[in-house]
Amino acid sequence: MELPIYLIGYMGAGKTTAGKLLAQKLGWHFVDLDDAFREIHGLSTADYIRQYGLEDFRKKEKYVAEDLAELPIEKVIYATGGGYPCWEDNMECLHELGTSIYIKWSAEHLAKRLALTDLSERPVLQGRTEEELLSFIAPQLEAREPFYSQADYTLTVQQCDEKADEYIAEQLYQFVISNFRI
Repeated sequence: MELPIYLIGYMGAGKTTAGKLLAQKLGWHFVDLDDAFREIHGLSTADYIRQYGLEDFRKKEKYVAEDLAELPIEKVIYATGGGYPCWEDNMECLHELGTSIYIKWSAEHLAKRLALTDLSERPVLQGRTEEELLSFIAPQLEAREPFYSQADYTLTVQQCDEKADEYIAEQLYQFVISNFRI
């Protein structure tokens, strides 16, 4: 397994929260690619998409990940955007850049998690009820599964559904200390 580590999965899967906890536990760096995008382009991902469109955003998002990978820091946990792995050859890029870990949830539990958050920064979900979230998430998650399933490692639905982010971070930590020389 190669460093750095890229956490992938649907919106609300805990990539950022569990990723920060994991990095803290390991004493590593943590980078949320959405935050890095904001730093570089001066707009949140949501605002950038509203202004320039999804396709332009995806192209720029890819460059952000590739540019960050060239930094001379190996021990980094990256949280990718939920759609990042599904664009062009991004999963191939992740395999070349490091190790990818899929944080896998059922659509039902993702809808419940997302319903409890502020959806204003998630334009495609804004204003939806939990039921509407599920109707939106289920087919999109199914369409993304072939990409997500290419990850080097997967935290299963059984390891994630109804679990706290701290538990997910601990599962990730156990994987890292078992598979990397740290």
